[in-house]
Parts: sequence; structure tokens; C-alpha cells
Amino acid sequence: MMKNFFTRGFFVLALGFVGAAQAQLRVETSGVGATQIPVAIAGFADETMAPQQITAIVKADLQRSGYFKIIDTGNVMSETTPVNLADWKGRGADALVVGSVQRLADGRYDVRYRLMDTVRNSNLSGFGQTAGPDRLRVAAHKIADDIYEKLTGVRGMFATRIAYVTKSGNEYRLEVADADGESTQVALRSNEPIISPAWSPDGTKVAYVSFEAKKPVVYVQDLTNRQRTVIANHRGSNSAPSWSPDGSRLALALSRSGYTQVYVVNADGSGLRQLTNTNGIETEPQFSADGQFIYFTSDRSGGPQIYRMSASGGEAQRVTFNGSYNISPRLSPDGKTLAYISRREGRFQLYALDLASGQELRLSDTSRDESPSFSPNGKYIMYATEAGRRGSLAVVSVDGRVKQRLTTQAGDIREPTWGPFMK
Repeated sequence: MMKNFFTRGFFVLALGFVGAAQAQLRVETSGVGATQIPVAIAGFADETMAPQQITAIVKADLQRSGYFKIIDTGNVMSETTPVNLADWKGRGADALVVGSVQRLADGRYDVRYRLMDTVRNSNLSGFGQTAGPDRLRVAAHKIADDIYEKLTGVRGMFATRIAYVTKSGNEYRLEVADADGESTQVALRSNEPIISPAWSPDGTKVAYVSFEAKKPVVYVQDLTNRQRTVIANHRGSNSAPSWSPDGSRLALALSRSGYTQVYVVNADGSGLRQLTNTNGIETEPQFSADGQFIYFTSDRSGGPQIYRMSASGGEAQRVTFNGSYNISPRLSPDGKTLAYISRREGRFQLYALDLASGQELRLSDTSRDESPSFSPNGKYIMYATEAGRRGSLAVVSVDGRVKQRLTTQAGDIREPTWGPFMK
């Protein structure tokens, strides 16, 4: 799968949603966080009139995170129901969640929620939102996000999206789904391979390489109006697009001069500039969180290792030293952690490196891992692996304690990328 890290194709196509997928992802969670916060969640009042049950979605989100212990109240409570917080504290809950769902005259739903702190005997949060029938899952995810943030101090990521590639027979599909694997939609169907989708920082565009012209060409696709721009169509391989944090530029790997080297280009395809110039393979560039550096994979030391250089080019410093084969660098949103795939004793596994201390942590126990991608809050990493000789997706917390497996019966799943926070 990764024997030739520099020959992997990078071709992605996102032409707008063209149909519903035939199967949702199935999520299985194991492990819990170092500490779990006990939260009582009451059934939302009148939610049975809605096509989606808010309570169940919120519970599933929080349980999947691994950091909450859900206490079922056994009853229905709206945001206006009088409560005795001391009583809930006595039941072992540190927080209580209540809410309601009301159908409006125009067919939309008014979803309200309230979060209370039983320890401090106070209100922590609460809000109302209006959602159409097709947006009720998103409304529930936003409630779970708020609970996660108020109780952990870290922004929730349940209302974000993921993208991945499914292969079924001779067909490749680029699919987009909610972070929990639900609400799957097909962005592209193709008889050509599709891998390595790359979200823009604002979540409105996808960079990709398509082989539709029988050669690799880099495009940027606007997902709102379906317009696309050719970013790189040079002689040789045009591959590995990734975005700068401000969305103004992309880093690429091009072989226009013979050897694959790292380049940067403006998001409209102008201003191409070469950053590396070696007799080796320089590929898989990734901007640092602050946009000041580019991390990339190079074989200049004899085997693939990860290096870092200024985003304007210049001398590069080697970053990975453990193991003889390290590829696919991905930076955490806070810039403190590097995720990558390392081959050791014949196993391709996911590792995380604390860039300040140099401490390394193996996060997976499988043997054919690839394509790591951080959640936008930096607390989880999604990656592709194999289960029973079929491609599947996995999610692991950065401390390795919480693990999830996302599978489908519709085919192999590869090339995950976790989208940004949405406004």
C-alpha cells in the first residue's frame, strides 16, 4: 500500500452532491477518556413529532467522544421545566441537559436547549435554533458541540463534516458525511481512482487531482457553485495539494523539472513558485498551523522522512528520526503535534510526535494505516486502515485512549479528510 510513497496518485474530484449514498457508515467506539464527566440528559419535550430525535443524537455524540458518562433521566423535560439541581447532583450528575422541539407553521422546527451545572447550581448555557427537517441532525450536533465546549473547555466538532473515498467494484465515489458518518452524500462518481481530498480552511472548496484527462491535473472545486479552477497542469505529475491556513495558497508536489519537488501556488492558479530543488523525491507538503512552515516527506536521507522548511523555501530540517520510513505528515490545529505514518517491523501505523518535547506515541494497533487527518479541535485523528482485507476508517483520540471504527458494507473506504469548523 505504501511501498512507493512518492508514486501514490493524488486525484480527487468534488462536483457537488450528485446523489445519496447507498449506505451510512457504522461507528463502533471503544475506550474512554482519562476522566469522564457525568451528564444527565432528559428527553426533549415534543421531539416525537420531528423526523429526527434530538435526544438520541446528542447522547450518541457525547458517548462517541469518550469523555462523558451519560445518565438517562428516564423522563421528558423541557427548557422551562422547574428542576432541583441539588437532586440531580445527588444522582451523580455534574450537569443536566433539557430541551424541546416545536413544529412551526412553515414546516420548520424550533429546537431549544438548556445546560445546567448541578455542582455550582447555575445555568451554563442554552439557546434556540430553527431548522428544517433535513437540518435537525445538524441542530442536534450543535447542541452536543455546545455541551462539549462548556464542560471541557474545548470546542466541539460534532457539527463538522468528513470526506472519504469509497471503492465498490470499478466505481470510486467521493463521499461527504457528518462527523458521525450519517447524512452521507456522493460528491463524485468516477471510474478513475480518487484519493486525498483536501478541504479549504473555510469548508467551501476542495482541492484535488483528477486523472480524467488521462494525466494528473490539480483543480480547486467550489462546492457552493460547482465551478472549478485548474491549479496545476504541467508536464509530469501534479499532485498532493494542501491549503495554507488562510486559504490563499496551496502547496503542491510537481515533477515538471524531472524530480518531484515542493511548490506553492496561489489559490487561483497563479504565482507558481518552486520551494525545494534536490535530486530526491520531495512530496506531501503540509502547512503548519500558523502558515510559517511547510512540513513534507523527502527521501534525501536515503529513505522517506519528514522535514520542515520555511513556507518561503530555504534550508530544511529533519523532524522524524525514529524508524527508517516516515510519511504523510499532518499538523494539529494548534501546531503542537505532528501525526504521520511510520513503517516499523513491516507494519504501517499511526504515530503522533510532540514537536516541543520530541516525545512519540503510537496511536494505532493495526498494520496498514494511511492518510491521517486531525479533527478541527485537534483532539482526534481520523485515518484509513484495513479490517478483514477491506478498507475502513478509524478515529483515535490524541492520547490514544478513545478509538472508533467506521465501516460500511458498500465497499472499501479510504482517504479520509476531516473538514473545518463551519460557521
